[in-house]
Amino acid sequence: MALSREGLGHGEEGNLKGLNFLRAYDWPEESKLQQAILAMAHEIYRHGFVEIQAGDKGKSSSIKIFLSHAKSGDTGLRHAESIKGFIENTNMSHFFDATEISAGFSFDHEIIGHLKESTVLAIGSDAYSSRYWCQREILCAKEHHRPMVAVDCLEDYEDRIFPAGSNIPCVHVSPQPPLSGSDILRILIAALLETIRHHHALKSLKYYQSQGWIDSDCALISRPPEIRQLPAFGEKRKTKVCYPEPPIYSEEADWHHRLGIDAFTPLWNQSEHSSLDGRRAGISISDVPNDGFSKDHLPASHAIRLAQDLARHLLARSATLIYGGDLRKDGFTDFILQEAIALKNRLNTDSIHVENHLAWPIYRSDAEITAWRANYRAVMKTVEYAIPSDVALDVDDDNFLPPSTPENKYIWSRCLTEMRTKSIDSSHTRICAGGKLSGYNGKMPGVLEEILIALDKKKPIYLLGGFGGVVGEVCKVLRGEPYPESLMESWQVAHNAGYSDLQRIAHDHDRHADYDTIKSTLKGIELRELARGAGLDEEEYSRLMRTPFVDECVHIVIRGLKKQQATESR
Repeated sequence: MALSREGLGHGEEGNLKGLNFLRAYDWPEESKLQQAILAMAHEIYRHGFVEIQAGDKGKSSSIKIFLSHAKSGDTGLRHAESIKGFIENTNMSHFFDATEISAGFSFDHEIIGHLKESTVLAIGSDAYSSRYWCQREILCAKEHHRPMVAVDCLEDYEDRIFPAGSNIPCVHVSPQPPLSGSDILRILIAALLETIRHHHALKSLKYYQSQGWIDSDCALISRPPEIRQLPAFGEKRKTKVCYPEPPIYSEEADWHHRLGIDAFTPLWNQSEHSSLDGRRAGISISDVPNDGFSKDHLPASHAIRLAQDLARHLLARSATLIYGGDLRKDGFTDFILQEAIALKNRLNTDSIHVENHLAWPIYRSDAEITAWRANYRAVMKTVEYAIPSDVALDVDDDNFLPPSTPENKYIWSRCLTEMRTKSIDSSHTRICAGGKLSGYNGKMPGVLEEILIALDKKKPIYLLGGFGGVVGEVCKVLRGEPYPESLMESWQVAHNAGYSDLQRIAHDHDRHADYDTIKSTLKGIELRELARGAGLDEEEYSRLMRTPFVDECVHIVIRGLKKQQATESR
């Protein structure tokens, strides 16, 4: 992509020589962001999901948009014409009405032929759902599993929403023509993103099936199943259907069982509801400062998605989830609890258990935090740990103590160590990812301390190293790579203000972080034993330490936990 005309100069030599560029400098300033999303999404589709042969013209790999609209009335036709006019100025292609069908060719066959290779935009004007050909186009698109997006432009009233036109994304625009450029971009961006999602979902499901995650006799679909699809499943003698995450609500899924269909996602089946009942799983996940994609190539939201997905799948299987601290709006505890409430509603159950373990003085909070905690009482139990007796003298434990001096930081470190030790002691297993290497409170990076405590107590531990941070560095040690500088005391002192003073005070009480012992502990870990304790083989555990893919991490962790559960119940 050339951000300016001068950027085209990069196409005169090297790997970019002779290649055409997207020209961002030609886009109107007011729509530059939308234009960029549209253009880049289109290239992701072309290069990611279309087999481009040598000698192919670029246009041949472009997305084709089928504009499904009612001719009666003015809204649907005018909006379709506006979208068509915009597309004709891009490298996308379209199918628009009878004007695209050559004389002498079958109207019926031509429309169906184009539908089979298109993404369908169903432009829902007042007359749309009641028109025969509009219904035919929707039914044909569903029959051939095409990506679809509904465009809601109702002006007054629709007497019946066509049932087959549901279960797809929808964009609302004004019914008054002409469509604005911004609305056209919103519609086309939605169409492209849904097309990418559709193809990515099917490719992912096929890959999971090839890896044995999904049974070979299972039908794969890119959306939750619809009742019209049942005859097709029956003809192929398939009673199992897998669709992408997340699972639909239990009430919506009721008809699956009544009609003999077992519908599930790659990571969730209703039959697993109690598979981890009684299991207490602690998670040690915290964000890693964004490095601008220079090292880990992960967005800041990636660890949040991991925490939410792990929480959802552990809680859905009746495990108790243990997490420590982070009482912030939009903090990790907040994200996990939001997922717990969503899951409680989705599964229509009261058996959702989250324990938030808090060290003193974190729970000595203001009224806003108290209200925040009350908001989650339906899914969260708070476990508060008192200040350790060796630092309790001359401290008012009824009031918050800021970590503003070396002495206060030492008290904080003792409280955090106490909470982490007792919390891990109360759990069966530990799942670790990310973790700040600097800017923390405590005697050492928090996730590192939790890893060491779990190892000392011989708790099964899952190290998800693909998310960087502390766990990523620890996984380097386990793979036999050079010992990371960030796990040395000199690096910690250089990157954490006041850390040397904290270490000095802690050393006087024999409570300091001994980085020589930490190094020998980490280098002495046997990967085979670590994997066996987690219910995995060495190859699976090695993959867990590398993969940045959330679904794969969740799948491996759940598999290990279930194997642990089965082994202990024998």
